[in-house]
Amino acid sequence: MDFLLSEKVDKKQFEKILSYIEHGKREGATILTGGKPCGEKGYYIEPTIFTDVKDGMLIAKDEIFGPVMSLMKFKTIEEIIERANKSRYGLAAGIVTKDLNIANRVSRSIRSGIIWINCYFAFDKDCPFGGYKMSGFGKDMGMAALDKYLLTKSVVTPLYGSPWL
Repeated sequence: MDFLLSEKVDKKQFEKILSYIEHGKREGATILTGGKPCGEKGYYIEPTIFTDVKDGMLIAKDEIFGPVMSLMKFKTIEEIIERANKSRYGLAAGIVTKDLNIANRVSRSIRSGIIWINCYFAFDKDCPFGGYKMSGFGKDMGMAALDKYLLTKSVVTPLYGSPWL
């Protein structure tokens, strides 16, 4: 499988991501793949996938902003929605399913700024990007990005005379 691996912004972010990976291991999550620095130069980290992740683990609760994915088991669709919405963050979510009815139901119910169905980190210049809750305010990209530069106003005038005059 081919993939594009980008360098982390700086040493501080590189070390922060590695500390999340160490936290995940210490808290009992299992590394399915990755988890180590890679390359001879620069701040590169192998794409990392954790299994056996529990809700209370740091890797399940924080926004890592690195190549780290946490896979979590569930029993019902309602459980997925409740667990996702319990998070204090809401930047993005990914749904993988063959059933588009489930995908649509979950995507309408999760409070997240962008939801990818059967893909991840795919963008279009016209799609607004931005989070809910502690994941930011406002949107980048798309027409919604213009809102931060505008002051909107509503003016309401009755068409057939005012009941107050």
